[in-house]
Amino acid sequence: MTETSVPAPGQSISEQIAAYAAEFDASHIPREAQARARELMLDATGIALASHGYPFSERAMAAIASLNAGGQSAVIGSATRLDIRNAALMNGILIHGLDYDDTHARGVIHATSSIFPTVMSLAADLNRSVQDMVSAYVLGVEVATRLGSVVKGGFHQVGFHPTGLIGAFGCTVAAGWLLGLNEQQLVDAQGLVLSMGAGSMEFLEDGAWNKRMHPGWAAVSGITAATLGKHGYKGTRLAYEGRFGLYRSHLGEHAACDLALATQGLSKEWEVTQISVKPMPACHFTHAAVDAAIRIHRQGVRPQDIERIEVLIPQEVIKTVCEPQDSKRKPANSYEAQFSIPYLVGTALVHGRLTLDDIDPPALFDPAVLALAQRIDYRADPDSAFPKYYDGEVIVQLRDGTTIREREPVNRGASDRPLSRDDICIKFRDNAHRQVSPERAEVIESLFIGSDAGMSARALAESLGQTETVSA
Repeated sequence: MTETSVPAPGQSISEQIAAYAAEFDASHIPREAQARARELMLDATGIALASHGYPFSERAMAAIASLNAGGQSAVIGSATRLDIRNAALMNGILIHGLDYDDTHARGVIHATSSIFPTVMSLAADLNRSVQDMVSAYVLGVEVATRLGSVVKGGFHQVGFHPTGLIGAFGCTVAAGWLLGLNEQQLVDAQGLVLSMGAGSMEFLEDGAWNKRMHPGWAAVSGITAATLGKHGYKGTRLAYEGRFGLYRSHLGEHAACDLALATQGLSKEWEVTQISVKPMPACHFTHAAVDAAIRIHRQGVRPQDIERIEVLIPQEVIKTVCEPQDSKRKPANSYEAQFSIPYLVGTALVHGRLTLDDIDPPALFDPAVLALAQRIDYRADPDSAFPKYYDGEVIVQLRDGTTIREREPVNRGASDRPLSRDDICIKFRDNAHRQVSPERAEVIESLFIGSDAGMSARALAESLGQTETVSA
């Protein structure tokens, strides 16, 4: 493995993280980081509510309920109660299922979709406060985003989804803190979850539902590993940098990693404030190109005017959103559409928007969009700043010979171009109103944005599990 820097001699990465987590003082979390954490959890809750209207959530709930062994853990937007791990699995599926959840750009990871279900289920079961739940969430995010940043987008290149793979480690540390693990137990827990974290990108080939369960499975793994660690079950010490540790086993001997990033800035820099909230329900890698296409539409360009389109996209994301080209130009289902530059850019050029309705039937069979998608090509963007930004450019050649170019150097919602609290609340309401009444949505919003006044995590979870639905 090639490293630009390594951990302190004699101390493994998991030992450094364990020492940090064991002494983690929630009172030291800056107010800005705490506020951002609550906004991110609110955003996730709205997406979870919206997901109830889709077949994947119904089928997941039926399967998980059939495996359930009893328990009183809440599922967002459902009267069903499950055991701790099954509730975390289901909530992870609901939050990530529409691919509308937040992203940490440098780590290329959807941290909230695994860590929030973990801390919600566990903090409620332990009857901890909402503040403890928020603190555990922040701790998990700080760990997971750094571990993802080490590889600089490398996991995607070899077919691993870091949200499931790396998310399991963040969930383990967050769960371990709530469970009161000491340093050695936290080291053991990280070593144990090395054998549990997973997430294959093969779903890209056929639009399968695998990816939707990755964050929830990371939550299950984290709760399991932390509990084993608490009871003295021994885990490997070199979970990350070992000969068969995380990075070598998943990336091979010649992967370029900066191992120092795994712990850099802990307690000094707060990565939770760097997480991007998605303004559109599609793979974050596509957003810049979609926004560029929307601007071209607003200039009065219409499909009949267009000869061809070229999209410039970061080299590192081409395998995810541009290939194989034939299936990307005609996605067979909603999930394929969410990872398709031709379909999404085509939709933006035709309709000047991208909403949840634009990735579902009958929109998937819109002849104008599909015809335009056939004229969309791509190439690697030589000026990309990936992974700091998920940038993109759209170049449209008109039939009269005119060329129109629009570039989005910093994707909307990025840490340097964040959505405001008002933007996040509007997005939450739009999503929540698909499942619950405006009055119920207002109550939920107040749980995260208002003062919780010492509210317990159990009371919050129970409130999220209420089922007042939109009137027919």
